[in-house]
Amino acid sequence: MTDRPPLLKSKLFWVGILYFAQGFPFGVFYDVLPVHFRQQGVDLREIGLLSLLGLAWTVKFLWAPAVDYYRHHRRWMLAVDLAMGACLLYLSVQAGFGPPVWVAIGLFTLLSATNDIAIDGYTIELLEKNELGLANGVRNGMARVGILTAGVVLILSDIIGWPGAYLLAAAIIALMGVVCRYAPRERPVAVARQRLFLLRLLLAALALVLAGYALQLGVRQGLELVVTINSALANGVAVIVTVLFMAAAASLWLRRRAARAPRTPLVSAPLFSALAEMLKRPYILPVILFVLTFKLGDAAMGFMVKPYWVDSGFSATQIGLVSVNLGLLLSIAGGLAGGWFTDRVGIFKALWVLGLFQAVSNLGYVWAASVVPLGAPGATVAFEHQLLMYGASALESFTGGLGTAAFLAFLMSIVSQRYAAAEYALLSSLFALTRHLAGFASGYGAHYLGYAPYFLLTFFLAFPAYLLLPWVRKMLGTAERGKG
Repeated sequence: MTDRPPLLKSKLFWVGILYFAQGFPFGVFYDVLPVHFRQQGVDLREIGLLSLLGLAWTVKFLWAPAVDYYRHHRRWMLAVDLAMGACLLYLSVQAGFGPPVWVAIGLFTLLSATNDIAIDGYTIELLEKNELGLANGVRNGMARVGILTAGVVLILSDIIGWPGAYLLAAAIIALMGVVCRYAPRERPVAVARQRLFLLRLLLAALALVLAGYALQLGVRQGLELVVTINSALANGVAVIVTVLFMAAAASLWLRRRAARAPRTPLVSAPLFSALAEMLKRPYILPVILFVLTFKLGDAAMGFMVKPYWVDSGFSATQIGLVSVNLGLLLSIAGGLAGGWFTDRVGIFKALWVLGLFQAVSNLGYVWAASVVPLGAPGATVAFEHQLLMYGASALESFTGGLGTAAFLAFLMSIVSQRYAAAEYALLSSLFALTRHLAGFASGYGAHYLGYAPYFLLTFFLAFPAYLLLPWVRKMLGTAERGKG
């Protein structure tokens, strides 16, 4: 590295590059795919079901040890980025939404989650402890720039067509993989080699997949025997039941294991230690329910917003510019304002006050869906209807940032100092789980109820979390006393 220009020696430069590469695929999945498929006439229920493929980002901790074990993080980045590019190249030549497209998108999310693991592991090793604060700011900012770039790809789809948009996205991801390969070398770290590690990992993964598949198949067939149900809906419900059942079973097993043998090698691992310790705390179960439901209203509406824009006649350019890019900027502004408010009034008050703003903002889309007529994609939208839709989007984005700021402050405040990173990652995964499961259900809600009634339902879905606030207050008090 001695002959490299100063910029290429900068750790912050590489942190920015890496997290741009992490944010861009996320933006493609959440912002580009729903618009494309709705423009192609894909059913809302199938678009909602697409959200379940995002579960890969939630459960990526399951195969993270394999990436860390085999190391060579930069090679992982290059390999998965090139493979993600291949997935997008395949989508560029597909006109329909059949099983092969589902497989390609599922593989894309799996590869993106693996890329996240490699990037996070590499960055943690790259940085010193006193560099984390500034690096986290660069990390968050550049990840958002990656999402903004996905919004630009969405805008350009009106000019270069969808095949061209996917080719451009594939080129950006492949270029990022090549660039990341030239990041500074990893530090040599001694990793204790375990005999037959890969074989045992594959057997454990195979057993988990087979058990999950058997449970999912049983639930689906049971549903089809008891009630008349759409096969896609039966599959989605079965996946949700399977995920929740296996998560509950693992939590109970870990809780008992921690109580009987708190220092066994399994429970001593950071992830399992964090989970075991969390499950032993008072008030933890109501707090977990709160984490799952605080942004339920937001999550239940989120995956249907862009299909609604399409059905109202807005172009990909308008959606990308306003709903994606301007919306992200307003979300950042809301996060800053929410952080300031939380520091002024305290976390508990900020949770219920900003959560109320977050819920009320859904009514903006209720109003828009009640007034703006649905039209063919690309149809002329009246100016006053455009203003109404833009206002609803701006309000939803800004207040979403408000609520997120208070919510993340709450998560940070209740984690133990010993396992702060691992516990925060686990709680964040729970929050992400809600987004994916609610996204699946949203397609059926919007399909059967219509946009306006469904958006109104999402307003009421924001309030079950308020029933759990007494336990949230107690948990905050317990955490404060523990740190004091």
